Amino acid sequence: MASAANYPDHPVRVIVPFAAGGPTDVMARLVAQKLSENLKQQFFVENRPGAGGNIGTMAAAHAPADGYTLLVASSSYVVNPSLYAKNPYNAFTDFVPITLAAASPNILVVNASFPAKSVKELVELLKKEPGKYSIANPGIGTTPQLAAELFKLSLKLDAASVPFGGAGPAIQSAVAGHTPIAFTALPPTSPQVQGGALRGLAVTSAKRSAALPDVPTLAEAGFSEQESETMQGVFAPAKTPKEITDLLYKEIAKIMAMPDVKEKCAQLGFDPVANTPDEFAAYIKKEVEKWGRVIRDAKIKQIE
Repeated sequence: MASAANYPDHPVRVIVPFAAGGPTDVMARLVAQKLSENLKQQFFVENRPGAGGNIGTMAAAHAPADGYTLLVASSSYVVNPSLYAKNPYNAFTDFVPITLAAASPNILVVNASFPAKSVKELVELLKKEPGKYSIANPGIGTTPQLAAELFKLSLKLDAASVPFGGAGPAIQSAVAGHTPIAFTALPPTSPQVQGGALRGLAVTSAKRSAALPDVPTLAEAGFSEQESETMQGVFAPAKTPKEITDLLYKEIAKIMAMPDVKEKCAQLGFDPVANTPDEFAAYIKKEVEKWGRVIRDAKIKQIE
């Protein structure tokens, strides 16, 4: 209790289980900077990439539960329990969920010269010529790849999935017309849509994104129950004192409501959320179950 009352009295490590420069790293650094300013103590980001996020996640799980190690994780946190045959962490018991700081929708795009001008036209084209087209995605187990599988499964579409080694190569392939259809995360794709190299057909969120307000949601395009997003969630190791996690939740909620943070999020394609710990725990349970079903139904081979 004494340590919780004085928290934080020395620097706090924020583990990001991915390389520097990606969406999760950008969000973690934004939150860490504001926490440093508001709590008058340094919150510093440590990148621990590898194994689809599992290496950094495990490093955070094994850290002391004293509030001085936090984890900022993406949707790999809720996908990996089903994607890996022996996932090294328990998504429900190894961490305390603090808040879903922000989320970014995935986006369905096509090359600017592709004949389909809407999702409806794309579906008609794919059904008319089954097996002819392929859909690019950033990699196996990413939420854009799983969003594409959900899209194909629910509409009974025959189109090959082409996983790339990240969003950049997938976007480049779509821009070049090699794989003119792609599901990707919105933040790295929005500049190509804004610049006209790609046509945004729909975002996968419940509401339109501030980054691309003219692009409809899949539900608006006539295809419901297709929601998917890439989360940016904040966690602490299990058994971290509740006084500390409650303080962090309140501080992060204030940060995500700040005008300059909201503006920065909009520029990057993130939607601020900052839900409560209980709401975040319920979200994690729902997402683990949802993507587990998609992985099984799409017969995606588990990683050994």
